[in-house]
Amino acid sequence: MAFADVPRLQATLTISSPNLTNDSLALTSSTQFKKAGTSVALDQTSGIGRKTTTATSQYTLFDGADYVANGAHKVYIRNASTTDTEYVTVEMNSEGIGRLYAGDFLLMPYGATADTNDIKITPSVSSSLTVEYAIFSQASV
Repeated sequence: MAFADVPRLQATLTISSPNLTNDSLALTSSTQFKKAGTSVALDQTSGIGRKTTTATSQYTLFDGADYVANGAHKVYIRNASTTDTEYVTVEMNSEGIGRLYAGDFLLMPYGATADTNDIKITPSVSSSLTVEYAIFSQASV
């Protein structure tokens, strides 16, 4: 869906710890979500979706054929579980990206360079597990 006003999308990540190293750790980074090779903000989004799974089957969250190739799309996925041992495995094009345990999230660029570059999840449990997800994208390059 396109935004009615000129969009401005920004993400900020803060990583901090008072005792991970001998010194305190404090990293903060921000970025604006822009179309590939421009200073124009991304103007498409799926909105925040929620998928509640009840099997250990693989589920497709994003179909590579639905997005323009080589765009500067951004994907957000969060495991909403509160049970520490529950995770979802995230894959793209049958390649493992990693596991998201309870409360973990990822925010990553997504080029959708081929219609086979689907982003899929596989839950670790057959009981109810909810994942939040969104994509911020561009309609053309």
